[in-house]
Amino acid sequence: MNESSISAITQGWLTGAGLIMAIGAQNALVLRQGLLRSHVAAVVGLCVLSDILLICLGVFGLGTLIASQPLLLNLFRWGGGLFLLFYGWLAARRAWVGQSGLAAGAAASSLRATLASALALTFLNPHVYLDTVVLLGTLGAQYPLDLRWAFALGASLASLMWFSLLGFGAAAAAGPLNRPAVWRALDAGIAVLMFALGLQLLASPLSL
Repeated sequence: MNESSISAITQGWLTGAGLIMAIGAQNALVLRQGLLRSHVAAVVGLCVLSDILLICLGVFGLGTLIASQPLLLNLFRWGGGLFLLFYGWLAARRAWVGQSGLAAGAAASSLRATLASALALTFLNPHVYLDTVVLLGTLGAQYPLDLRWAFALGASLASLMWFSLLGFGAAAAAGPLNRPAVWRALDAGIAVLMFALGLQLLASPLSL
């Protein structure tokens, strides 16, 4: 593995981690199942495989389409950059006002009902497509074709690590995770990363 591949994997991991760590409906479900210790492996596996599918669709499908159309490429460049800045602003606001706490729900549901909820929160959520297909696809399209696999691998590893941490680490970390200060620090880190990525995308013309 050469230096270019390692750089692409690192960029994919950082981007994927920054996007996926924003606490939303899908992450809340994984965290809830972890706190309940119910169907954790099944939910984590479903979310990871879904992310990998969407990431590859973006990097190797939509990314290629965007790269062949300069006007479309710049549209997604500006749209993606502005969206990342907006994402960063939302995270910064949550960190400032402290509105990120999550709590476990009530009784556990059946495996079928839980997986149905995970599928709905994944594939019926427009933010999932914006994050994985559009944003990651646009960033991945900056790389030559032989390095896009590395970017996709890095983003997929971030998904695997984050969902595993949420699901399997939730029970042990139940106390600290319910402290507002922990969520505020997490959101502050997300905000810094999103601002950096958004400014990088807006400042660097996409050339293939």
